[in-house]
Amino acid sequence: MIGLLAAQGISLAGNAITMIVVPLYVLQDTGSVLATGVAGVFVTVPVILGGAFGGVLVDRLGFRMSAIIADIASGLTVLLIPMLAATVGLPFWALLTLVFLSGLLDAPGTTAKSALLPDLAEGALFRLARVNGAQSAISRSATMVGASVAALSLVWLGALNSLLLDAATFAVSALVLWICVPRSAKAVASQQTGQPELKSGYWQDFSEGARFLVSSPLLRGIVLLVAVTNCIDSAGLIVLFPVYARTVTADGALLAGMVASIAGGALTGSSLFGWFGHRLPRRGTLVVCFLLSGAPPYLAMAAGVDTPVLLTVFALAGLAAGSINPLMSTILYEQVPREMRARVLGGITTGVAAGMPIGSLLGGVLVSQAGLVPTLIATGAAYAAITLTPLVGRSWGGLKAQNVSNEAITTVLTTMPNAQPDSVQSTTYT
Repeated sequence: MIGLLAAQGISLAGNAITMIVVPLYVLQDTGSVLATGVAGVFVTVPVILGGAFGGVLVDRLGFRMSAIIADIASGLTVLLIPMLAATVGLPFWALLTLVFLSGLLDAPGTTAKSALLPDLAEGALFRLARVNGAQSAISRSATMVGASVAALSLVWLGALNSLLLDAATFAVSALVLWICVPRSAKAVASQQTGQPELKSGYWQDFSEGARFLVSSPLLRGIVLLVAVTNCIDSAGLIVLFPVYARTVTADGALLAGMVASIAGGALTGSSLFGWFGHRLPRRGTLVVCFLLSGAPPYLAMAAGVDTPVLLTVFALAGLAAGSINPLMSTILYEQVPREMRARVLGGITTGVAAGMPIGSLLGGVLVSQAGLVPTLIATGAAYAAITLTPLVGRSWGGLKAQNVSNEAITTVLTTMPNAQPDSVQSTTYT
């Protein structure tokens, strides 16, 4: 368990470096906000494709081995970016291609790591809600550390050379998984569920995962909500935040502070959720956290507040956001049977990421045409309205905590795919 969480944290810290460096490099190299938005499309589209089609491969190959292979392949792809820039040159199309390939390979690896978590938590007899809180806290810590390292490496190494650090984190993550995560994790879980390992065609497995996802009103509602908020967040992180940071600081280094602030707040929020989050009402918690974490950062930037105030707003937004991922992970782990876990999670990843390319591209277009401040105001208002949607609709009633064992759920869901079980023990998913 510790090895898996450590590997996730290490690779996510590297991803945070790339997340900050690439948009700033494109903005500095081209001077074009629209080009920055285009780069965002190439960052996010592979997440959609990798999540959709990689989940079945992860189920077939195994969670552990898939995670290791994905880390190695992604690390090599990221390493090529500074190597090409230092040798034969790095035209814009080559940068986009490598960024695309890295994301395409990384998405199944992220799914595989997430799919391993319930098995290891069950083997260690840990409450899944608390494990999800710990996982989210580690991911937030990794983002905060990665953002801080990015701020320093931009000054000391330059933009593209900073990607060497990301490549190194992928290598370390793969090594930690190889050494610390037991090879028998998949076999043990299969024995516990009592389900024989069935062999079927790729497209049959793919369609089964898609049908399961579509047949659940609660999962559909979650995917739609997060898809829209991710669309907005993509525009913010890839376009609006970097452009705003460049207007305040010449080198855009404020962006690292903004990301670190929101990650630091989210670390605290995730830790608090792991402590007592299982006692909170799920629907109310979800709405309040989304509302407080979404709109305030955009409205604070639009108001032009002083930097200390801005970073405080970002930190408080992160505090509210810290409970969202572990809460949703718990719900998803309760709903999805193990034998199709990776493909359903991959489908969810695809669904929630579907709007991200549109968001980053639309963000670039709106800033170019309407200006930064009007775009920030419109973004904040839209975010606030969207996050209220869980207050309406019957499907969100399924957020109620469940109490039946995971084994019983797996049996029910495999024999009655359209059934909506009333309960599940603390076994979750992210």
